[in-house]
Amino acid sequence: MPALLQSAGLPPGLFDQPRILVTTEELFALWCEIGRAGRASIGLALGTEAKAENFDPITLAALAAPSFGEAMRQVARYKTLSCPEEIHHETHAGEWSIHFRWLLAESPEPKVLTDLCFAWILSIARHGTGQSISPLRIVLKRPAPKHRVFERHFDCPVTYSGSKNSIIFRESDTALPFITRNAELLGMLAPQFDQELKQTGAQHTFAEGVRAAIQRKLIGGRPKMREIARELHLSSRTLQRRLQDDGFTFQQVMEQSRHQLARHYLKNSMLGLNEAAYMLGYVDSNSFVRAFRTWEGLPPAHWRELERSKTQPETTEELEACLT
Repeated sequence: MPALLQSAGLPPGLFDQPRILVTTEELFALWCEIGRAGRASIGLALGTEAKAENFDPITLAALAAPSFGEAMRQVARYKTLSCPEEIHHETHAGEWSIHFRWLLAESPEPKVLTDLCFAWILSIARHGTGQSISPLRIVLKRPAPKHRVFERHFDCPVTYSGSKNSIIFRESDTALPFITRNAELLGMLAPQFDQELKQTGAQHTFAEGVRAAIQRKLIGGRPKMREIARELHLSSRTLQRRLQDDGFTFQQVMEQSRHQLARHYLKNSMLGLNEAAYMLGYVDSNSFVRAFRTWEGLPPAHWRELERSKTQPETTEELEACLT
């Protein structure tokens, strides 16, 4: 395993951490190495689970659903809680097509990961229905291989050099009942996942998330873009592109972060200018003063005095009101 991680450009002790966090590109690099090191069917083998008790909580919620279609709706709803990936499914002309989309990917999804995802869906279908259900067909973007391992595994035709990777069932398969349905288990799991989704949806915009990450790393120096990208488990290119989508540059968000913190330090603490400059990542107080003049039109000491005067009681009556 250390050799595999090294080949993928990842630290050898990655899996020794209590919580493993990687960027999408790092994850893709790891799966590419797994694909190169393993046999052609490695992704299919890893995506096929023989024991339902080994499934993760989101898959268990899917198996607790009343039907195959509802199971996939459950998975599609909660998938982003485990990774930045969406599951799209649509019905047309008697067919039900399912495909995956990685939200933060800058390179194509590794073939072995596509194999794993499609095998995983088939495992859910077969565990849930208790039948040896097979798709109508599989569509893969890759060229046709010399072997027929996919046809054997999915027991259906496989089309190669397609426009996207899709696993396609009959539209009627959505109504297939699950013998694993468990309303009580689903009633326990779904509210927890919904609460997590609610918390995720309540988070601020992407630019605000970057701003918060910058503020956590400002003390004693200005963090570089690659540091913030790693903090957010993104590549620098993805971070830059998503900021541009929101109408920002990294430098603009950096200045906003400093400005916001500067106001907080001056208004709510007794920090001297030298200390505030250090906390904001400036090399000296003069640099901080120049930046603050640009933001507020006043030197920081003058701005602090004005802000504090706004909160000072101006009369004896006001002072007594504050004390009572």
